[in-house]
Amino acid sequence: VQLQASGGGLVQAGGSLRLSCAASGRTFSNYHMGWFRQPPGKEREFVAGINWSGGHTYYADSVKGRFTISRDNAKNMVYLQMNSLKPEDSAVYYCATSAYSGSNHPRDFVSWGPGTLVTVSS
Repeated sequence: VQLQASGGGLVQAGGSLRLSCAASGRTFSNYHMGWFRQPPGKEREFVAGINWSGGHTYYADSVKGRFTISRDNAKNMVYLQMNSLKPEDSAVYYCATSAYSGSNHPRDFVSWGPGTLVTVSS
């Protein structure tokens, strides 16, 4: 599966962005998916995950209640709706596939797309 994230940009604190991740390949619906982010000078961190059917979602505590992950298997797409953005949400955001439902560790995610930059101004 090849992935391409998009939708990043510059937004003011309190604003919203919707990230999209387009996947190629007919087996997209077999994979669990996740969003990660990497702030400047910091390690990559888990943001949100969703199982293959979309029936189970889970989030990092830092984004719970503000971000929503979803997927459309018919379109081979995964989304991350980000509301009430904060400056600390600024990072490069990546989508990735996993064979493990419920995982939040990068080692369990095997396919990564190029990231999309989100910058939140104060």
